[in-house]
Amino acid sequence: MIHIEIPEYKTLELEYLVLDYNGTIALDGEIADSVKERLYKLSEMLEIYVLTADTYGTAEKSCRKLPVEIYTFPKDGALKEKQKAVERLGAGKCIAIGNGRNDQLMCRVSALSIAVLEQEGMWGRLLRETDICTRSIEDALDLLVYPKRLIAALRG
Repeated sequence: MIHIEIPEYKTLELEYLVLDYNGTIALDGEIADSVKERLYKLSEMLEIYVLTADTYGTAEKSCRKLPVEIYTFPKDGALKEKQKAVERLGAGKCIAIGNGRNDQLMCRVSALSIAVLEQEGMWGRLLRETDICTRSIEDALDLLVYPKRLIAALRG
């Protein structure tokens, strides 16, 4: 678990990290070693879930040796499926990280949400649903590894 007190904003008791796959932790269906390293480190503090429609068909193989649980679902309905997954875990204990339109609802209901602007881009309206936006998935994950960065960005 991660406990973070953000002055004049909120106190977070986080247990679950929920990640979009393509465009967020994977580029063209592949996860970089730098992301894998951070996932291992964060797995010591959080349960990690990867939610994906698996556009490239590589998610299962890429995540096989990582400390994550992977949920795949049909390409249609991803928006609602991701929200349902977060709600099943307990939205008040979830961090959601994504980049696409189908990440909107999971980001809206999560206790903490981060939009990531990687090479595949980010759905512009996702900014309205998230607490913070980062320029890379490594930066997003590092906010959790080094929570004072998160506090600096969100405090009153």
